[in-house]
Amino acid sequence: MPYRAPLTELRFVLDHVAGFAQVAATPRFAEASPETVAAVLAEAGRLSEETLTPLNRVGDTHPARLENGVVRTSPGFAEGYRAITAGGWVGMAASPAYGGMGLPMALTSCVNEMLGSACLALQMNPLMTQGQIEALEHHASDEIKALYIPKLISGDWCATMNLTEPQAGSDVGALRTKAEPLADGTYAITGQKIYISWADNDFTENVCHLVLARLPDAAEGSRGISLFMVPKVIPNADGTLGARNGVKVVSLEHKLGLNGSPTAVMQYEGAKGWLVGAPHKGLAAMFTMMNNARLGVGVQGVSIAEAAFQQALAYAMERKQGRTPFGQGAIIDHADVRRMLAEMKAETFAARAIALACAVAIDMGTATGEAGWLARAGFLTPIAKAYGTDVGNLVAQMGVQVHGGMGFIEDTGAAQFLRDVRVTTIYEGTNGIQAMDLVGRKMMDGGEAALRLIDEIEAGAEAARSLWPDLATPVWNAAEALREGTELLLAQSPEDRNAGAVPYLIAFARVLGGHFHLKAAMAEAARADLARVYIRRLMPDHAAHLAQMREGAAGLYALPPQALQA
Repeated sequence: MPYRAPLTELRFVLDHVAGFAQVAATPRFAEASPETVAAVLAEAGRLSEETLTPLNRVGDTHPARLENGVVRTSPGFAEGYRAITAGGWVGMAASPAYGGMGLPMALTSCVNEMLGSACLALQMNPLMTQGQIEALEHHASDEIKALYIPKLISGDWCATMNLTEPQAGSDVGALRTKAEPLADGTYAITGQKIYISWADNDFTENVCHLVLARLPDAAEGSRGISLFMVPKVIPNADGTLGARNGVKVVSLEHKLGLNGSPTAVMQYEGAKGWLVGAPHKGLAAMFTMMNNARLGVGVQGVSIAEAAFQQALAYAMERKQGRTPFGQGAIIDHADVRRMLAEMKAETFAARAIALACAVAIDMGTATGEAGWLARAGFLTPIAKAYGTDVGNLVAQMGVQVHGGMGFIEDTGAAQFLRDVRVTTIYEGTNGIQAMDLVGRKMMDGGEAALRLIDEIEAGAEAARSLWPDLATPVWNAAEALREGTELLLAQSPEDRNAGAVPYLIAFARVLGGHFHLKAAMAEAARADLARVYIRRLMPDHAAHLAQMREGAAGLYALPPQALQA
């Protein structure tokens, strides 16, 4: 079944669950009227369905390849990319001062979801560019902004971020790439980077690499890292292209999935770079791009969940096998298949709602500058990334299961969803790192942001109790258990927190999902049945995750490596 953009679902979550009306009511985003939102969603949906969806399989079966130092992209990807840039979708959230639309991140996230459902491998390209645009807006000099951002927004140039090295994965502070000052105020960048998504292509004029490197006087560790703009081709002051820079693609990785997205080993050999932000403050500047990408990757999980669900549902409604309670019929009438499909739908809704609630908080922080919104956005970002990608993997796996034996056959496409989404729990910070960020830095406020969210969940449950008591009561009880778990977490040592970080994040996401499903049922009674699936069948496992969180680290470290080898 071809992908169909879930326009009604996206609009419902924006209007009735995530609180988008607050965003549109601000002077900063006053142009995001209902009419504008409807038009943007409709046009992006049309692009996704008609132009990008046919490219998804092509990218998988005809991967990007390296020929004589030139990256050749999958057939049709150049045309697909041009269709994305022609619609202005790359610069949706970028400042109008540089040619962007200045639209909210919540609306941008909806568009990115549809593009990712249609062809995740290609959607990776503009996602990286969007993150770089935001990083440059916040940290670059006026000269770099004026030269680079308009070209990135137009899509004439695209962007990457270069952090990882062979010896420096999650420990970015171990990187060795060097930046030597030059007489003209620029820097010579030398080193190797790996796992660079969309490091090169054959359809943009230039590729702009944000590279982390060390100055000669840099301290050891992450505090000694600076950020540099290193273009593939050195631009002249007027934006025309000059000499080729000392940057090259060494090789492309052979991957489990996302084959249409070239992932490269990059070599910098005295490449000319320009400092972005202050010296030795590069990691903080790069985190702007990374945080943008973390929400974007969480949305990628939702993208695949939606596409995998749609395909599984279509197959289950057509495939006839055995007797059901309703006689000889389609497999959707078997209880276990109905269970899987209901769980897939419920999980996808919850992940989408969390991601868009995070995006709304980001927009409100941008529009108001209020500390409460900024803290809420920061707290929700690791949850949106980890839960969204966990759900993408879970729903894709169940999609294969719904297909039965045909799910294991590549021709159906169900397996591609599972292969493509697998990396999302790894890149832009593994989900374990997201969880440790949640229980570490995001709890440095003494749990204030977490407890405010829990208060909101309990208030929503109280308001729903008279209409939906069978849903409101378990949500309130789960929120209270989460409050107790949070208070215990705050008293734990860093080691104990890290040992229970992933279970705590999952528990929080589970309760948030129940809260958003309850809000949906309050807004539209027909949604109560799906809410009941989530709240009464899925949300109860929050208790098991909180129990695991309470165990701390001692039991894990009591198990020596030798015991694991036995």
